[in-house]
Amino acid sequence: MGQAKNKGRTAEGEVRAYGKYFRTSPQKLNLVAQTIRGKNAGRAMVDLQFSKRRIAQDVRKLLQSAVANAENNHGLDVDRLIVTTATVGKTMILKRFHARARGRGARIEKKFSNLTIVVKEQNEEQGAV
Repeated sequence: MGQAKNKGRTAEGEVRAYGKYFRTSPQKLNLVAQTIRGKNAGRAMVDLQFSKRRIAQDVRKLLQSAVANAENNHGLDVDRLIVTTATVGKTMILKRFHARARGRGARIEKKFSNLTIVVKEQNEEQGAV
């Protein structure tokens, strides 16, 4: 009688983790997301752990969440997971103001970002990345 169930956003065998309101600009977050796209999940975790960028630790937590979702909710093998996509999006902007000379003001924009990580189990015939 009611509305039909919405179609899932991920394909069969894919697991998604979504993080909201990362306190960094999308441009800076995308630089970190580029380093893990297409890599093995374990290798990506190590790369993020030793990255010098501040936001890399938050991205690592989100990747750990995606791996845990794959293991516990979908029964996938953790050792064969690869990061298929890592997409970055804009979200809210806090607008602040900074006093300047002669009674003027300068606008300061504090940008926030969203991040979606999708991991998938790698087939045996595919080579490790």
